[in-house]
Amino acid sequence: MSAVAPRPAGFQPPPYPYDRLNELRRVADAIDGGVVDCSIGTPCDAPSPDVLRALAVSGTERSYPPSAGTPALRRAAADWLERRFSVQIEPADIAACVGTKELVASVAHHLHLRDPSRDTVLYPEISYPTYAMGATLAGLRSVGVPAGDGAGGGLDLRAIDPDDARRALLLWVNSPSNPTGALSDLDEAASWGHEHDVLVFSDECYAEFTWAGPPRSVLETGSEGVVAVHSLSKRSNLAGARVGFYAGDPDIVSYLRDVRQHAGLMVPGPVQAAGAVALADDASATAQRERYFQRLGFMGKVLADAGCPVALPEGGFYLWVPVPERFDGAWELTAYLAATAGLLVSPGDLYGEHGAGFVRLAVVQPMDRLELAAERLATSAP
Repeated sequence: MSAVAPRPAGFQPPPYPYDRLNELRRVADAIDGGVVDCSIGTPCDAPSPDVLRALAVSGTERSYPPSAGTPALRRAAADWLERRFSVQIEPADIAACVGTKELVASVAHHLHLRDPSRDTVLYPEISYPTYAMGATLAGLRSVGVPAGDGAGGGLDLRAIDPDDARRALLLWVNSPSNPTGALSDLDEAASWGHEHDVLVFSDECYAEFTWAGPPRSVLETGSEGVVAVHSLSKRSNLAGARVGFYAGDPDIVSYLRDVRQHAGLMVPGPVQAAGAVALADDASATAQRERYFQRLGFMGKVLADAGCPVALPEGGFYLWVPVPERFDGAWELTAYLAATAGLLVSPGDLYGEHGAGFVRLAVVQPMDRLELAAERLATSAP
């Protein structure tokens, strides 16, 4: 019997970042009252009743929904962009995505099919892990762009190596940043993209929660060579519905819309109906903004009183907490918070090696749960 040739070693997915917290989650949940999970940015507040009603009664569940998005959803997105950022984008230059994470993970692959001469994805070196993973899944290089003023600033585009710029397929910008909360100069990013002939994709899913000045969009500089990516997960507490949209350069939006239609990427019809209602509902978004701002201030004081001082972010609903010297790194601080306060946070190295000196706390839990964690921490803080 002939020997079977060994299979070549192919791609092996790394552990999913948040799965690494499973043991600490069990530790925190064993405390009386259970875990206060601030490790993931999962909204815990309810969507508006009007959105839930639209989800239930649209009558669109019978037929296939349009992959590009219904006219109502794209019109609602265009109207929202004009209200929020004073930019005018035609509905034809807007398309739906099945939550923005799948777009972030797949867009490099789709763009590389369009331009195989470019093999590099540029992304913030401290960031949401899916930017780099999207490059990996496409068989491309991922190159981190450092922050402008250390671990907490916007992107330092001047630090990009000229060779990496020549090879770049796209540049990801995330402002406000997950996890740091920093704001990047989106005008500068668009200008850099034009100068280097690199597409700029701006992940703006936390724009409604901008604390240092008004919310900004890369589309304010025009749509040529740029695409803004928006999600209803955070703004409208619809993470479970999986609906977002992308808007900008007509050629790029049209190309991605056509590719994604072939791939069968479709937001369910009832979800599109609910998304159109949610985008028109500014009052609920404003109320959610006020909740997050209150929680950020509350937990910032709680951590400071516990010997972990942290600056409030420029945007987003995360506290990016420097690890005090008495702890041996982010994982030890994470373990301490889980064991003493039942408070689960994310070690900063989940967002890149340059985040290793921080932990991220998402203020998504309601106030009564945050107050419970605060009471536990107050009795155990040194």
